[in-house]
Formats: sequence, structure tokens, C-alpha cells
Amino acid sequence: MSDIQHYIDGKRGDGTSGRWGDVYNPATGERSRRVAFAGGAEVDRAVKAAAAAFPAWAATPPLTRARILFKFRELLEREAGALARLISEEHGKVLSDAAGEVTRGAEVVEFACGIPHLLKGEFTEQVGRGIDSWSMRQPLGVCAGITPFNFPAMVPMWMFPVALACGNTFVLKPSERDPSPGFRIAELLTEAGLPPGVFNVVNGDKEAVDALLRHPDVAAVSFVGSTAIAQYIYATAAQSGKRVQALGGAKNHMVVMPDADLDQATDALMGAAYGSAGERCMAVSVAVAVGGVGDRLMDKLVPRVRSLKIGPGTDAEAEMGPLVTRQHLDKVSSYVDLGVQEGAKHFDTATKLVNDHEYGNGVAIFTRDGDAAREFSNRIQIGMVGINVPIPVPMAFHSFGGWKRSLFGDMAVHGPEGVRFYTRLKTMTARWPTGIRAGAEYVMPTMR
Repeated sequence: MSDIQHYIDGKRGDGTSGRWGDVYNPATGERSRRVAFAGGAEVDRAVKAAAAAFPAWAATPPLTRARILFKFRELLEREAGALARLISEEHGKVLSDAAGEVTRGAEVVEFACGIPHLLKGEFTEQVGRGIDSWSMRQPLGVCAGITPFNFPAMVPMWMFPVALACGNTFVLKPSERDPSPGFRIAELLTEAGLPPGVFNVVNGDKEAVDALLRHPDVAAVSFVGSTAIAQYIYATAAQSGKRVQALGGAKNHMVVMPDADLDQATDALMGAAYGSAGERCMAVSVAVAVGGVGDRLMDKLVPRVRSLKIGPGTDAEAEMGPLVTRQHLDKVSSYVDLGVQEGAKHFDTATKLVNDHEYGNGVAIFTRDGDAAREFSNRIQIGMVGINVPIPVPMAFHSFGGWKRSLFGDMAVHGPEGVRFYTRLKTMTARWPTGIRAGAEYVMPTMR
């Protein structure tokens, strides 16, 4: 059984807290590894390494930063199979799903490689006589990412490629349930030529999280996880003066209209509800059948659910792997029991049902009626909407984020919103000495 340590200042950093956690293989229930839990001292080491590396990295030309990310993207492709196996071993999802996770994460790296273009500011000549004005976006400093168990490679890659491309340094705190992919990513970044200290990993639990949230040298915090923890992360980090984006939980609905293609809708429900064992924030949790379509939908859905192939993630024929822990299995079972007890009732109006929910992450509508789809997408109070698309996760060059209690903070992750989150705007206004002849002015400046 191997030990997973931290990754600080370009190399493995042994834990000093004396605290450890166990990592299990969900398919067998056997303990496979131990992971070192960081205390305040290890977190401080990682943040100080990132802070020391920041000035030189921020001064590195964006093109040079992009070339390192291009090399990292090349290494991701080389190691995709091995990373997928690591994910499957510790999370439990089937290998094909794990491989898809790596691919979606790599797409954000590809987006971040375009940073020389993405950081271009705006310029206006002659805003006043002999006066020009322009804007630029500059990095924040040390950024932290706190990521969940359900996507141990993809969600970190929602964050750090954009943060690094913008000139920030980064400290990742991955889930203690499946920490190996985060450590391996750190090794690949070093192999790609990233300078020591620019990317660091500290493993651990709430003690490590709180140390990051309160550390005076951390400028920004990104988080993905449950709503209760997202709200805690947002409140605690914001109170410390940090910029925060905290993505919370979801209860995503899929609305099936009477005119929908039911074969397509059934396929969509199966993949969206049972893919990754349902352990994703964009999973469909509630199917809303409108009009009389419910019975016909159930006739198609029930046989598919009963024939679902469940097995270890390494089984090539498995369609769904195990849940990550016994505790999570018990939690999901309680939701199923609750649904049976309540009769799985739905409101008559699908839009009201969705809008009344506390979460606002994703929703889908299946219909052949363009007018109904357009009206639904305009009225619905949800951040990501799919029309005949069950899991409307945006591509890397768009941004991912929900509404209501699914997002705390003003900016979503990756895409243009990600660039804005990891930079701050500076606007310059300049006039050179040859144009200064009027002497001192004591009134509100206006441009003439």
C-alpha cells in the first residue's frame, strides 16, 4: 500500500502533521492507499512557495506560459489512459467515463493556451486632446482550488490552467477520497517545464481548507462541492478579503414534453442519471413528464434501468460503476426511499416546478416544438439550459456556472468568466509632456 504526499515547490513534500486518511477502491471496498493530511504548517509552506514563485511567473510573457501549457496538454494525451485508471481505481467510475473526464479537462487546457489573445485589452486613441486610454488585465497572485471527489481530474482543470495562463500561481486541495490524479497532474506540469512553486498540491480535510481560506497570501479561492460547504467557503474567504467563486449542489430537472422523441429522451435520461453513478452536479435527478407522456416514458425507462450493467470501473462492459463510499451509498438509498414515500409527485406546470427549486444549476427540455423550447429557455431561472441535450455542460470556451444556491460569487468557471475571475482590470490614461500646457486644474477632469 503506497502513501500519497503533498507536492510543494516542484517536488514531493512529506507531511508533517502526523495525520493520515485512507483511500479505498470503491469496487472492492479495500483500502488501497494512505494520504497525508496537511495541517497549517504544510499549507503555509505551499502558499509561501506559490507566493515566492509569483513575481517571476507573472512577469513571464503570456506566450511562454502558453507554450508550457501546450506541452502539458501533450503530456495529458500521453498519460490519458493511466490517469483514467487512477480515477477509476479511487472514484469507481467506469474507464470510459474516466477517459471522458480527462478529455473534458484537457479542453480547458486547450482554451487556456489561447491566453495571449484572451488577455488583450482595449485601446482608445484621443479620449481627449493628446490623451490616450487603454485597459489591461493583470494576475491576482496566489490562487487556491478546493475540488470534489466526483471529478478528481476535470474539476481541477476547470481552474488551474486558466489561473496559470493568466500569470497566477496555484495551490490545489483535492478531495481526500481520490487524491492521486491531482498529485500526478502536478508531476506532469513539472515535466512540462512549469517552474517550481507555480503549482502546488496539499492534501487533507477541513483543517487544510480552513488554513487556505484564512491565509493572508491567498488572493482568490475557487471551489466546487455541496451547497452547504460552498456557502461556508464563500462567507469565510470573502470575510478574509479574497475573491471567491464557489459552485454548490444541484437538483437538475429534465422536462419531457408530450411531443418529445421518447426513445431519445429515454437514452438521455439513462446517461444523465446513471453516468458516473449519478455522482455529478449536472446529473438529472428529476424527470418531469408533461401531459400524458409519463406512462409512455416509464414503459420505456423501467426495462432500461432494470437491465443496466453495474460492475467495477475496470469492467469493459459495465455501464455504471460503484458509488465512491458506503456512506454515499446509504445517502443515495435514502433519497430513493424518500421518492417512493412521496409518490414522486410533480407540479402541473413544469416551469414553475423547476423555478421554485432552491438550486439553479442545469435543466433540460425534450421537445420538437421550437416555440415551447424558446419560451422555456427564456423563462427558466437556471444557469445552464439544454434543449434536447440532457447534460448542458458548456465547452471550455464558454463558462460553467449555475444560479441561485448553485453558485456563490459573481463569476463562473473557465471560458471568458474564468479569465475575468483570475485577473483584475487596470485602466490607464496617459498624456505626455508635449501636450501639457494649461497648468494646474482644480475642477473635475473632463476630456476636451
